[in-house]
Amino acid sequence: MARESRNEKRARIHKRIRKHTSGTPERPRLAVFRSLNHIYVQVIDDQQGHTLVSAASTEKDLKAKGGNVQGAKVIGKLVAERAKEKGIQKVVFDRGGYQYHGRVKALADAAREAGLEF
Repeated sequence: MARESRNEKRARIHKRIRKHTSGTPERPRLAVFRSLNHIYVQVIDDQQGHTLVSAASTEKDLKAKGGNVQGAKVIGKLVAERAKEKGIQKVVFDRGGYQYHGRVKALADAAREAGLEF
């Protein structure tokens, strides 16, 4: 029997998290995806099925790299600023099946410092 890959395990955990977590228009979901080199974050209204705000380390105008904690902090601050421009104050945090550690924690802390509540 083949061993389960890390990404398969993460997807299974994320599926379990998503059973209990969904975004509403009043309190959308802040979803995180991280790859080896980059980090991506979206603020999603699951009832409408729309992404309200997004930020990624692949954006051209960003100077920070996304594959490290400093890059994650920049992305967290950026998504919080964009969400506040759209009038979004409170979100539900969806760590995407990743451990709340390292880049994911840095992104969440930076978003909190920039004014998002979760």
